[in-house]
Amino acid sequence: MQKKTKIDAFGAIALISFSLLLGINHVVIKIVNLGLNPIFFAGIRSFIAFIFIIIWMKLFDKPIVFNSKYIKISFIAGFIFALEFLFLFLALDFTTVSRNSIIYYSMPLWLTILLLFTKNNEKISFLKFLGLILAFIGVVLSVTNFKINLILNSPNLIGDILAFLAALFWALLIIIAKNSSFNKVSPEMQLLWMVMVSGPILTIFSLFIEDPIRNFQLIHIWGIIFQSIIVVAGGFLFWLWLLSKYPASGVASFSFLTPIFTIFFGWLILGEVMTFDFIIAAFLVISGLILINR
Repeated sequence: MQKKTKIDAFGAIALISFSLLLGINHVVIKIVNLGLNPIFFAGIRSFIAFIFIIIWMKLFDKPIVFNSKYIKISFIAGFIFALEFLFLFLALDFTTVSRNSIIYYSMPLWLTILLLFTKNNEKISFLKFLGLILAFIGVVLSVTNFKINLILNSPNLIGDILAFLAALFWALLIIIAKNSSFNKVSPEMQLLWMVMVSGPILTIFSLFIEDPIRNFQLIHIWGIIFQSIIVVAGGFLFWLWLLSKYPASGVASFSFLTPIFTIFFGWLILGEVMTFDFIIAAFLVISGLILINR
């Protein structure tokens, strides 16, 4: 598949499906956090994903090549990947999936700002900027119910800060994947590097923070399997492939859909509150996406 200059129908369907997967993903993390130390959980997830990515690459004859030219940038990407999920998993330990989603999926805004300081070919038009702002307002309203000061007065401030840091490192990871020598590495090897580096870092660090096991039950095993195989080994690999074919800002803009799915599944599975404001917020998000990719 050749590189695209804008998001086409296939790209839109693929990114919406990935957003749906990530919407369920945050609920799963929240549930598994009850049974495991979040940082230990994130590390174990990377270890298991590493094994399945290797298996997948062997089955489909994908070359497993650790090119010495890209070792330094690959370790940097893996370290940033580790920090992103360290902050994300911890954030979900302090706050609801709905609150977390609004802050974590504000990533396209930080990506847009960071891209201004890089040498890239993606122009930020007035409509694209307006779309980003409109979609961001939508996800804010979807969580705060039109009470913007709720975030400032929230007792979940630690979770909010952690979610913001996770979003910032996610944006930084996209820039590295697009605008550094790391883009010479295949999507499969990019992900392999990231889970290979992040697994030991997160697992070892978790042992100094808290006991690995909390109240571990059978349901948490299914959550680990879902996270490791479906989300990381499958979903992230597919997302990195999309990132290699479509403009970074266009791919990132679809992340605004994930909070809508996250809020819905948080309401459906965890009993978190969803109001009529959600419908208005969804309209704003979709309108913003149309402007971004017009």
